[in-house]
Amino acid sequence: MAGYVVVGTQWGDEGKGKVVDLLGTHVNMVVRYQGGNNAGHTVVVNGKKTVLHLLPSGILNHDALCVIGPGVVVNPFVLFKEIDTLEAQGVKCDHVRISDRAHILMPYHVRLDELEEQRASKYRVGTTKNGIGPCYADKYSRIGLRMCDLKDWDVFLDKLKDTLEIKNAEITKVFGGEPFDYDELVKEFEPIRERISPMLCDATDLVNKALADNKVVLFEGAQANMLDINYGTYPFVTSSSPTAAGVLEGVGVGPKALDHIIGIVKAYSTRVGEGPFVTELLDDTGKLLREKGAEYGATTGRPRRVGWLDLPVVRQGVRINGLTELAITKIDILSGFDKLPVCIGYDIDGKVYDTVPASLEVYGRAKPVYKVFDGWKEDISHVTRFEDLPENCQKYVRFIEEYCGTKIALVSVNPEREGNIILSKLI
Repeated sequence: MAGYVVVGTQWGDEGKGKVVDLLGTHVNMVVRYQGGNNAGHTVVVNGKKTVLHLLPSGILNHDALCVIGPGVVVNPFVLFKEIDTLEAQGVKCDHVRISDRAHILMPYHVRLDELEEQRASKYRVGTTKNGIGPCYADKYSRIGLRMCDLKDWDVFLDKLKDTLEIKNAEITKVFGGEPFDYDELVKEFEPIRERISPMLCDATDLVNKALADNKVVLFEGAQANMLDINYGTYPFVTSSSPTAAGVLEGVGVGPKALDHIIGIVKAYSTRVGEGPFVTELLDDTGKLLREKGAEYGATTGRPRRVGWLDLPVVRQGVRINGLTELAITKIDILSGFDKLPVCIGYDIDGKVYDTVPASLEVYGRAKPVYKVFDGWKEDISHVTRFEDLPENCQKYVRFIEEYCGTKIALVSVNPEREGNIILSKLI
């Protein structure tokens, strides 16, 4: 078997899409294992930018079967809008398959997400308001609708009627919102059912057979380790597990299926939404870093919070995911800074820690302990060999490797698919 998984080691937006796209040109199958259209993965090929939300980033490789797994929550309206956009650009999408166990993200999930964010207190999560959390909540409350329900229209209609009664009561009585009309929802889903049915499959069987046949399978998630429902800065997290372990339950494969677990590290830190951010820069340096890195959400357009690299966060990602390799992205953005502070620990009430606290109250009191590196002035966006990078850039990269105890296999120096320095062959 040859199973690869790409995970984010920070708060998302590390550049997973680019690495998945790069690896996706060499694999037989790309499988999305969790999350929904709250993620935005950007890939750039020949100067053309493509933003993906639900479709796996390997969609541009028509020779790789693209599978949306059981652990994903699927908004079919968003999915088909994305497919139509790509096909209008000449990208074929007839190699997409969807698990019949995947949950359907319904219009009422989106409305509930919006209403909950409006009402939220100081613990407002800062979601993308795409309905991801409410859909997962219904999944675990066992009232969710799944893709397999669309195969038997009578079953779908019956389940929709029961669930909508519960959801409308919540919308109107808890939030004072407008209820949904059952008949209108049915009309909206009639064409969806007809179009999506040929794409449905037993994805778990499909993926396991591919692995048994020694096919190269690439697993792709959304968000990142610090947004994991178990290990992130709870409650400012996503509603699923974007870790390597999330592959196992999100697709239905065993631990031995994962040969390479590749962690993506942005050369500095960013996060979207609320929650603690120890190295956050709120000054002109932060504004400059945001503009140089074009740090605006691919899904929402919101400006991302930016800060210096936080290595205790990255090392937590290494440990929890069992990373076999690291890939560093956007290091070219750091060119031009005289000094580059890197957080190597947290000063909390006078004691230094190098692990991430569970309590947000404790984490919120953390002050970064920095190791400061000299910067470099050179434009490195066209460098193709590691030894040709400025010496200070090489030191920066090697320190990340040393601190995390994991080899660095790739350094990205520009957004293009081929804009990488390969230190160790991945695939």
